[in-house]
Amino acid sequence: MQNIPHSVRAYWELMRLDRPIGTVLLLWPTLAALWLSAKGLPPIRVLLAFVFGVIVMRACGCVINDIADRKFDPHVKRTQNRPLADGRITVVQAWTCFLILAFMGVIIVLLFLNTMTWILALIGLGITCVYPFLKRVTHLPQLVLGVAFSWGILMADTAINNAIGLPTWVFFTMSFVWIVAYDTEYAMVDREDDIKLGLKSIAILFGKQDRLAIILLELVALGLLVVLGLTAQLSMLYYVGVGVIGMLFVYQWILIRNRDPSNCFRAFKNNGWVGLVLFLTLVGVHTF
Repeated sequence: MQNIPHSVRAYWELMRLDRPIGTVLLLWPTLAALWLSAKGLPPIRVLLAFVFGVIVMRACGCVINDIADRKFDPHVKRTQNRPLADGRITVVQAWTCFLILAFMGVIIVLLFLNTMTWILALIGLGITCVYPFLKRVTHLPQLVLGVAFSWGILMADTAINNAIGLPTWVFFTMSFVWIVAYDTEYAMVDREDDIKLGLKSIAILFGKQDRLAIILLELVALGLLVVLGLTAQLSMLYYVGVGVIGMLFVYQWILIRNRDPSNCFRAFKNNGWVGLVLFLTLVGVHTF
């Protein structure tokens, strides 16, 4: 990053390409859904479209998020050095970047995926654009993020089967619950700053019950993973993977026990491993 020109580096950071955790959290479940829907390796054309689509749309979401939060980010320690917050990029430049990314996403879908999938993609783009503005009016923006980050699971099934089957709906619901849990961990990091700025989050809503809420949500996610295995008639190898995910969740509960912001952020990032285990489990189930 040190050798990249400052102007390029600013856009790189705006799109959060220097912080891949968000892309990882979006990518692994989406790829897992492709393997689930295709019952094995999906067509390479579809696979590549989803990989590039995830990268572009996550970047798109980060840009619109920073546009929405540009007046608040300078006052939050974790976000005060973002390109819009510190003035390296103007609002007009950020909007231009957003429109280019959105156009790229639309082109990827139109060229490589079917009609039902690109209709879902447009709806997903709309949900992504709405999410950043909700923390001003509701304590539950994480619910919308849960839908937005799970949307690729529905698109995966329509891209492969031109329909959405019951296992996919179970997977979508599991992903939604899991995302609400890990974004609550993320919200715990900024809780004090959000309260000072008059912003809302699910961590503020839960108050002292935040840790219990995360535990319950992740237990529900584990239960839904079991239901997914039964619905899709997956082999015993799948349940080994679910067990590993359960252990990762327990590790997160240990990390957040004192609500230390740095440990809450570590717990949030640990979900990248949860997604990877889920993906590798579904690949393994449909390979062996």
